[in-house]
Amino acid sequence: MPKKLAAGNWKMNGLAAELSEIDALTAAHPDPSCDILICPPATLLSRMADRTGGTAIKLGGQDCHEAASGAHTGDVSAPMLADAGASHVILGHSERRADHGETDGLVSAKAGAAAAAGLVPVICVGETLEEREAGETLAIVGRQLRGSVPGALSTLVIAYEPVWAIGTGKVPSIEEIGEVHGFIRAELRGMGAAFDPGATPILYGGSVKPGNAAEIFAVADVDGALVGGASLKASDFSGIIASLEAA
Repeated sequence: MPKKLAAGNWKMNGLAAELSEIDALTAAHPDPSCDILICPPATLLSRMADRTGGTAIKLGGQDCHEAASGAHTGDVSAPMLADAGASHVILGHSERRADHGETDGLVSAKAGAAAAAGLVPVICVGETLEEREAGETLAIVGRQLRGSVPGALSTLVIAYEPVWAIGTGKVPSIEEIGEVHGFIRAELRGMGAAFDPGATPILYGGSVKPGNAAEIFAVADVDGALVGGASLKASDFSGIIASLEAA
């Protein structure tokens, strides 16, 4: 069975003052029964690592370059993230795909670089509202999976985030979430890769809050969540973690 994972993506939010939220989170969950991952902006990663050392909190980056080093001004490599204290890195988030034109092939290259640096790639997939309304959800998600996941990966996390649900307050029906997560599990089993499809966590992301988390976590093949805004406050994120622990 996959280990349950509550992952928080702080996106482009957080200054030094917000590190107190991490102190509150570690105090609230000294011995959690699920994995807890926080992906802060790169500016906070090493300082956050100083505060979470010896705790159950894992840290991740929000993106990495496909090269290990070089003349890439403004970019961060996977070895740099690992050196700063990261164990994971989010890749292929819809905001990266939309805002920076990232392709499945680029996400795959980044995932390979992450794995080479000892990081666990958290690979995001998901459809837009137009694609959902056109009945293309499974085709889009399947294409992104096959194009974004390198066959040589030994461990990874998949996050299903319908683009139209991110930050909007809209959430797919329980049946829709279950359909996509079941499809992802079946696709992973058919990829013939080095990782164990049955042990790969599949997270749901998109307007997850303490009030709806329990219902979402009760769905088959939902092994946790990738949480945006609700992960910025320890009080909100703790409610989601508690629901995952109880699932």
